Amino acid sequence: MVKTITIRDDVYEKLRVLKGDASLSDFIERLIGGGKGIEVLKKIRGNIDLSSEEKEAILKEIYGKRNESRCHAVNVE
Repeated sequence: MVKTITIRDDVYEKLRVLKGDASLSDFIERLIGGGKGIEVLKKIRGNIDLSSEEKEAILKEIYGKRNESRCHAVNVE
């Protein structure tokens, strides 16, 4: 069964960037899989206090590594 949900454009854009090539349903399922994903995210969020600049640097590193991995996977195949 498919359900339609409504989210703000800014939230959708953040999810779109984070999900990469996965479908939005698969991405959300991965986040909440077995309930553990949400608990892990809450624990991480509660224990880390980062400035905006630090968050941006971390995201830049993550996206760079992800792009490198994708490029390598394409070149290998």
